[in-house]
Amino acid sequence: MRLVAANPDRVYLGQVPAVLLAIPVLEVELHRNGSIKRIKVLRRPGQAPETLQLAIEALYRAAPFGNLQHLPEPWVFSETFLFNDERRFKPRSLD
Repeated sequence: MRLVAANPDRVYLGQVPAVLLAIPVLEVELHRNGSIKRIKVLRRPGQAPETLQLAIEALYRAAPFGNLQHLPEPWVFSETFLFNDERRFKPRSLD
């Protein structure tokens, strides 16, 4: 939901199209304060490669992700970005 709130003009909600433009998958490692420490590309889209940068920028707009000191390390999550033909995304975690 944080990605959606930080990127309201870049997301779509509702039904995922049957055919997607691109599906980048990123792994995000966080610092204890919730800021981004590292982003690793797990899946690079073969079509519309610019969507990879759009996904990375969306993550940085959504950061910081809150104080994580109370949680055990490592502070890592992955997100799949489901891009439609308008280059808007839906986080897979919301589907």
